[in-house]
Amino acid sequence: MVTSRVKVSCESCFFGCNILCAVEDGIPCATFRPNGPEGLTPPRQTRFEFREERRTRVTWTFPTAQEQAALRA
Repeated sequence: MVTSRVKVSCESCFFGCNILCAVEDGIPCATFRPNGPEGLTPPRQTRFEFREERRTRVTWTFPTAQEQAALRA
């Protein structure tokens, strides 16, 4: 999976553009959200993928009652 990293700055942050930023350092912080025409959008969630079933048959089971009785007889 190839991801392209975009350089973030306070000028492209939603909070910085709308004068909502409380950080005075002028460096991007962990709350950076890109400013866009649709407004504030939540960050993308990772996609949930189901794992394939690894075993198609049981490799070991307990002996049945009849098999246990035969072993002890």
